[in-house]
Amino acid sequence: MTYTFFQEYWWFLVSLLGALLVFLMFVQGANTLIFDLGKTELERRMVVNSTGHKWEFTFTTLVTFGGAFFASFPLFYSTSFGGAYWLWMAILFSFVLQAVSYEFQNKLGNVLGTKTFQWFLIINGIVGPLLLGGAVATFFNGSNFIVNKDNITEMAQPVISKWANGSHGLDALLDVWNLVLGAAVFFLARVLGTLYIINNVAHEAIRTRARKHLLINAVIFLVLFLTFLVRTLLKDGYGYDPATGVIMMVPMKYFTNLLDMWYLLVILLIGVVSLLYGVVRTAFSKTYIYGIWFGGVGVVLVVLVLLLCAGWNNTAYYPSNADLQSSLTIANSCSSEFTLKTMSAVSLLIPFILAYIVVAWRALDKKKIDEHEILNEDAY
Repeated sequence: MTYTFFQEYWWFLVSLLGALLVFLMFVQGANTLIFDLGKTELERRMVVNSTGHKWEFTFTTLVTFGGAFFASFPLFYSTSFGGAYWLWMAILFSFVLQAVSYEFQNKLGNVLGTKTFQWFLIINGIVGPLLLGGAVATFFNGSNFIVNKDNITEMAQPVISKWANGSHGLDALLDVWNLVLGAAVFFLARVLGTLYIINNVAHEAIRTRARKHLLINAVIFLVLFLTFLVRTLLKDGYGYDPATGVIMMVPMKYFTNLLDMWYLLVILLIGVVSLLYGVVRTAFSKTYIYGIWFGGVGVVLVVLVLLLCAGWNNTAYYPSNADLQSSLTIANSCSSEFTLKTMSAVSLLIPFILAYIVVAWRALDKKKIDEHEILNEDAY
């Protein structure tokens, strides 16, 4: 097992965590539909309690995703999380707002009222997916940062990377293509949210409303995502010479990556078909409630392929628009070989963690959310 193998292995793990995070944002998507799916206070509480059983999975995956990036590719962590901190702080604040909203909306002494905290959940549902999608889009469109590793010898201020302007990440929102992917992730979260509510809430009126919103959001998502995907595959991408490390612009780099790594193209097609199957069958069948699993698997596969295309096959996964040679690759931004090897041994515990998540998920879903649970049991 070479150093290159461990670099690619850890990029795969980080990409998998990112794909799982996008899937788990069904929590945010469902929360944006609280007032559309629930027309009475009881119905709204059913929707909130349904997502409330799963929000910890999303938050934990977000933290794990950041931690894995920090450990395996510390230069990306210091560049993006350190330089673009206004963007990441906005994302984290929206998730903190979510946690507070779940816990306090129906507590005694809540002077703001239940609806106020439900609106906070909606804000997180909009801001979280939109900004995370925009942040991921910078993997393909670039960001404004400069890296100078010689600065490590500066005793007064050993800062390797810095942002090239004063926006500290918010300039990502000025790129229309970043916003297109951000909007696509937002509508994808709403698609997954409706699929999840249909599966998890045993209330016919809510399921009927969810099916109406499912098809609308799915069409908008497909238009936005396919527009971004086609443009990304046809545009010049960021490659590098593995022998010298020199970054260069390569025509249709991401399309070439799919052709070179044909197995990723196969996985991408399987993911798209799985997602479409889950959406179409759920939308047009009044009794089918299992679309979240086909949709979820499809989303994980598609996002995984996109992130692997951004980092594998000698591709700069975090391009710099301020200085091309400052762009980050899995080779120039990773931890030491010893660190990656050590962490790889620890990563063998991942299947056990996933097994625990599956068991916990099944236990939470053993009984569907219904009116009885809200009225007679401990509920948000």
